[in-house]
Amino acid sequence: MSRPIPTLRADALGLGLRLPHLEALEQAWPESVAYVEIISENYLGAAAPPRRHLAWVRERVPVVLHGVGLNLLGHEPLDEAYLDEVCRLADALDAPFVSDHLCWVRAGGLSHHDLLPTPFRADLIDFAAERAAWVQRRLGRPFGLENLSSYVSFPESDLTEWEFYASVVREAGCYFMLDLNNVYVSGRNHGFDPRGYLDAIDFGRVLQVHLAGHEPEPDGTLVDTHGQPVDGAVWELYAHAWRRGGPFPTLLEWDTNVPPLARAVEELERAAGVRA
Repeated sequence: MSRPIPTLRADALGLGLRLPHLEALEQAWPESVAYVEIISENYLGAAAPPRRHLAWVRERVPVVLHGVGLNLLGHEPLDEAYLDEVCRLADALDAPFVSDHLCWVRAGGLSHHDLLPTPFRADLIDFAAERAAWVQRRLGRPFGLENLSSYVSFPESDLTEWEFYASVVREAGCYFMLDLNNVYVSGRNHGFDPRGYLDAIDFGRVLQVHLAGHEPEPDGTLVDTHGQPVDGAVWELYAHAWRRGGPFPTLLEWDTNVPPLARAVEELERAAGVRA
């Protein structure tokens, strides 16, 4: 008989697990950090040293997986060997859920090492949904799709981003991994109302919400760098999302200019105040 999949507390606060914080976490685990998220690819294959770190982390809190290599919207077949490894890692950690991005990353056997968009077309929904549903069945646990930060638009699109995103999740029977910073960045870059985006989201199917920082380019384009504190406008969007669909688990990502653990935890804990 398979073990039941654990779940997160509905209002849990989580932190993206980053190597600069491991020593401080070992010395004293912050009480407010109820779970962590790892980048799946950092722990696949013969990754013995980081796997040792995960052992003591998992003893303290749940660990969820967040991938960057699925290539869901790529035209090539899904990489079954890659999926096997992700499944083994999720099983080993009793991960409450796994997520990846609604994007493509490879073509013609070449990886672009970036999260790349497609046009938002109605005729892509079935393709994306069938693949997402298959991934969720393989994992045997909830699978969430994350929305991208967007810097280009396609004249071929016949749907809005939120219509496409919501349709894929609904048809696949999977879940949203909703990144509010990405919603805000894309809204500013393309001139749509981020709150209108959230109106299309079924918050009953939101596994968690991501928060992160962004930075402006000289031409005014916002870039999702994960290298700054969460912008005030994103906190306002978070408050709107909480009023509309809370509670939901909330995770802070900080990947560049990584501050000391105490500063990252302080930023994460702002979420509790914003909710109030």
